[in-house]
Amino acid sequence: LLAFSRVTTRGSDFAPTDCNAVLAEVLANLQFVIAEADATVTHDKLPTVDGDATQLRQLFQNLVANAVKFRGEAAPRVHISARLVDESSVKTPSAPEWLFSVSDNGIGIDAQYVDRVFVIFQRLHTRSEYPGTGIGLAIAKRIVERHGGHIWVESTPGAGATFLFTLPQHHLEDA
Repeated sequence: LLAFSRVTTRGSDFAPTDCNAVLAEVLANLQFVIAEADATVTHDKLPTVDGDATQLRQLFQNLVANAVKFRGEAAPRVHISARLVDESSVKTPSAPEWLFSVSDNGIGIDAQYVDRVFVIFQRLHTRSEYPGTGIGLAIAKRIVERHGGHIWVESTPGAGATFLFTLPQHHLEDA
């Protein structure tokens, strides 16, 4: 809960942050979880963005950890990518943005719950089915919003999920 409240009050200043380096740290932190699940995590070359490196690490860690955790019978496959999109391609952007995606082959999320997963303490499964606090995606949403972006999920139950989020290509200083 403290981590959730500190996203907007205790963040570091934004600086150029290499998302490849951030993801490498995340994968090192999650290496035991990834190996235990026999998961495969791949990624395309990711951009450097203007952001809070600690919070971006938390964002990627929450999304990758969930992709590995919420799996079916098959070994988890997770892929992270990013591409630059212009204002006509995304939900209400004001300038070109990076569109990141974290895709998996897990259990997926029913369409009626896609907004609920970002609400703090909202869980779709019992703790005995899938351990956790129900706070990770709420933190992810706060981090993305602090960075001037949006986050959402596209999913088909039983066929996996893709979490998408945007980050500005260039961060605009507050007016």
